[in-house]
Amino acid sequence: MVFSSIMFLFIFLPMALILIYSAPKKTRNAVLFALSLVFYSWGEVRYIFVMLASVLVDYTVSNMMVKTQRTATQRTVLLMTSVVFNLGMLIFFKYTGFFTHNVNTLLGLSLPVLEYTLPLGISFYTFQTMSYTIDVYKGRVEAERNIITFGAYVALFPQLIAGPIVKYRTIREELQQPQLSLKKFETGVLFFIAGLASKVLIANNIGLMWDEISVLESLGMATAWLGLIAFALQIYFDFSGYSYMAIGLGHMLGFSFPENFNFPYVSRSMREFWSRWHMTLGAWFKEYVYVPLGGNRAGRLRFVRNVFIVWFLTGFWHGANYNFVLWGLYFFVLLMVEKFIIGRALTQHRVLSHLYFIVFILLGWAVFAIEDLSHLAFYLRTLFSFQAGEEVWYYLGQYGSVMVLGFVFSTPWISRYFKEPKRKPLLVVCLLVLFVLSVAYLVDSSYNPFLYFRF
Repeated sequence: MVFSSIMFLFIFLPMALILIYSAPKKTRNAVLFALSLVFYSWGEVRYIFVMLASVLVDYTVSNMMVKTQRTATQRTVLLMTSVVFNLGMLIFFKYTGFFTHNVNTLLGLSLPVLEYTLPLGISFYTFQTMSYTIDVYKGRVEAERNIITFGAYVALFPQLIAGPIVKYRTIREELQQPQLSLKKFETGVLFFIAGLASKVLIANNIGLMWDEISVLESLGMATAWLGLIAFALQIYFDFSGYSYMAIGLGHMLGFSFPENFNFPYVSRSMREFWSRWHMTLGAWFKEYVYVPLGGNRAGRLRFVRNVFIVWFLTGFWHGANYNFVLWGLYFFVLLMVEKFIIGRALTQHRVLSHLYFIVFILLGWAVFAIEDLSHLAFYLRTLFSFQAGEEVWYYLGQYGSVMVLGFVFSTPWISRYFKEPKRKPLLVVCLLVLFVLSVAYLVDSSYNPFLYFRF
């Protein structure tokens, strides 16, 4: 079940809100936990044991860790138990086939390649539970004594499938005393409808263009660039829309989730882009990988090594395929070039720096989107082939209007306009219209992909 579905909008969500708001305070987390398990089971019931095992292991480990008689060595062993378990589950389901295939290729073996369906949300909730046990180990947060409350945190349905990645310490107080209020509910509805419209009206429609262009066996240079622009808009509005829906649902249920996107396409460098895109993932890698490795405190070579490790892991986290590894290393190279060579120039030339960013972010999306390396090579060659193609006019005619909407809404202009208190009634009217249009689209169309399900 996804947020952008009729089932969720008109059956699950109303029932969930009624049950949570009518439940006594002491039982709200139990109700939330149960609802989250139903939500998860709807799409992946056979793997619900994986998430429940994560809940049980990390709850047990964290509470054993804080017992007064534990030595430092024992606490470290308990922490490693949690890390190995969570990473082990992630690697088993996500990377077993990839590693087996590569061993067979390198060693000339014929080991059976086992391919497993990736459990929904495993890339996100394993990171959340690891951050929790690490924080307990470091004394940043107290261990949660109530397993139902902890289960509600791990399985929390608004952000279970695709984030944002929420640290336990961020919502600890709200878990213990959910801040339900009419004002938060109203804010949540506004966020949710804005995210739904982004996902359904822009991402889904522009995604159709990328789906068509990406499989063409012959295309011109202009069409190839147009296809990358379409994918850039699709993945942004697809993922940011889902994040805004999650944040909105969080507000409705009394939680304040962290921001995950901040208009990344207005950036003028890759460094700025990654401070605006999937912000909770970047913050996770910084706090739990980059800083423990030494960050930038141990000299230039170790700094470069640390950044390399972070970006290799960031790319590999997105998928068990070489194109994702290349994608991560691509950004590592660009960030190092910006850091040591062109950083000052980027700050001095506003227009040129933005043009540089647009070209290289689109090239990066080509590496991300095309998993077949031979097809990726063909597509990259086409981008610089200076080969004419008449099909570009067809795609501009078919999808030009939604592209313009994508350009406008990927900037902060509209957001700034509606921040004026006097424009709130107009905002409400606009969002109601967008909600009706989104529902009409969902009723009429069968095309409703969600890109981050596969990650």
